[in-house]
Amino acid sequence: MRNRDTVSWNTLISGYVNSGKLERAWGFLESMRQCGLDLDAYTFSSMLKGVASASRLDLGQQLHSLIFKHAHAGNVYAGSALLDMYAKCERAKDAYIVLQHMPQRNSVSWNALISGFVQSGDREAAFWLLDSMENEGVKPEDGTFAPLLTLLDDHEFFKLTTQVHAKIMKHGLEWENTVCNAAINSYSECGSIEDAKKLFDSVVFRDIVTWNSMLAAYLVHGDEDSAFRLFIDMQWLGIEMDVYTYTSMISACFEEACENQGKSLHALVIKKGLEQSLPISNTLIAMYIKLGNGSMEGAISVFKSMDSKDRVSWNSMLTGFSQVGLSEDALELFAHMRSLDTEIDHYALSAVLKSCSDLATLLLGQQVHALALKFGFESNEFVGSGLVFMYSKCGIIKNARNSFEETFQSSSVTWNAIIFAYAQHGLGHAALDLFHMMRARRIKLDHITFVAVLTACSHIGLVEVGYGFLLSMETDYGIPPRMENYACAIDLFGRAGLVNEAKALVDSMPFQPDMMVWRTLLGACRSSGNMELACQVGNRLLELEPEEHSTYVLLSDMYGRLKKWGDHARLKRLMRERGVRKVPGWSWIEVQNQVHSFNAEDRSHPLCEDIYPLLEGLMDEVRKLGGDANSDDSSQQMEIWFGTL
Repeated sequence: MRNRDTVSWNTLISGYVNSGKLERAWGFLESMRQCGLDLDAYTFSSMLKGVASASRLDLGQQLHSLIFKHAHAGNVYAGSALLDMYAKCERAKDAYIVLQHMPQRNSVSWNALISGFVQSGDREAAFWLLDSMENEGVKPEDGTFAPLLTLLDDHEFFKLTTQVHAKIMKHGLEWENTVCNAAINSYSECGSIEDAKKLFDSVVFRDIVTWNSMLAAYLVHGDEDSAFRLFIDMQWLGIEMDVYTYTSMISACFEEACENQGKSLHALVIKKGLEQSLPISNTLIAMYIKLGNGSMEGAISVFKSMDSKDRVSWNSMLTGFSQVGLSEDALELFAHMRSLDTEIDHYALSAVLKSCSDLATLLLGQQVHALALKFGFESNEFVGSGLVFMYSKCGIIKNARNSFEETFQSSSVTWNAIIFAYAQHGLGHAALDLFHMMRARRIKLDHITFVAVLTACSHIGLVEVGYGFLLSMETDYGIPPRMENYACAIDLFGRAGLVNEAKALVDSMPFQPDMMVWRTLLGACRSSGNMELACQVGNRLLELEPEEHSTYVLLSDMYGRLKKWGDHARLKRLMRERGVRKVPGWSWIEVQNQVHSFNAEDRSHPLCEDIYPLLEGLMDEVRKLGGDANSDDSSQQMEIWFGTL
């Protein structure tokens, strides 16, 4: 073009801004100035829109100066765009100053300012601005009420939600989808699923956000059945579902009882051709991991089928492998991540540190520690607690304490980790000292803190002190004891030989004991030799979990020790009839940065011909000293002698 006017330049700048190319747009703005062209309100409006989207406050402030220089400070379009820029750059007070100096203010100006205060979470200021807007005679719009409703997210705001809803109806906006959708969410967050459903039913023209809002409301309130019925209605009505619809419904299938629905949703995703959607694939991975019960294969299958993966995909798999005990797979996956130069964050590091802890691989753990230092995550509370656990499991309590000292100590995460570390090393008094220090620093306690404290008391025999902690949890700290806390207290009594007290505690629990509690009590019976109670508890466990091999093994071992061969044989026969097989135990040892695994009676290791003679020699020495040399080639014995070699 030979003759380029301001309109031509503005059109080009607007195009670059709308395509997200702010730097190119800024370059054309500079060219306009060099050509001596006037910058008008539309120039500034377009540029400020791009600056707001990119949160480039520095450029926005330069544009603010130019607006004054070109005498556009009183223009409502330039002023509204400037106000919106400050609001989106989280400078709500600066946005308010701009509004005060605008000679003419419209609904766009007020809405931008209200959104800015909503974004900063200033509920009081946002609603004060609504009143000021109405007092000035400016009529609120759907863009006014929708952001305000997002601030009403708790039971205490239910009355305010109804008042805002009444205002919406007063201004004739009850048919606007944006405010209806926001009001459904608000009613749900305030605890009234009934009002959310009533509003949903009153909406004549529902868009996908309306349906998703109601789905989310049902799921927030734990009403999965109603959510699935609504989802089926959407299918029957031919509603075009989006990514949010599928991720919400898949997230509702994280419990084992919903496994079939989860798999059906996976099939539907494939049918709709959405299996390569990153958010949907990530949610499917999370679903299979949380389902447990051998569903890790499903997560692996989804992960392998993904054409593109983000950090969430990798971190989910790392966490999944760690949670189900596939620690070696987690370490291999992490090595693969590193080879692909995938960005490593604190979630990945904390997951892989858990695997290092489970395998007690010190050298690998130290390498991960070096990576944490390299990437600047050593003070992150999750990475820090992972380092504490890793060094503790590897037997180096000093390094665990050093990692604790280098971590931010503002929450209970790292404190719980170090208290656990000292407790598991038998340093119960040091663990209790840390607990008292934690209280002195006003760190918020949680039920995990008391699991750690009760473990410490259990390991050093402080029965009365530990039981006192359990009794004081709710009365003194406002933390209701959970199943894990009761299990620790039962272990506390069991280690002290107080089996009757342990049983009385089980009977007094305010909820039904789970498998963990019954197994802990069975272990206490085994330690004290109380066969009568052990049989009762064992039979209870066999009824509740007939396929759990560890119960059979524990009872069988007890019968064998007491020479009750008839009961021993009966239990073995019951295992065969029910198809229950003992899962072999494994032990491992790290030698020269390589982990060696051993199973009972294992002959697969290349050095087994050297290990067994040493093992037999040790057994002979034990027998000469009058000890009980177990004839079984246990995995622990194999591990120890390989380390000796």
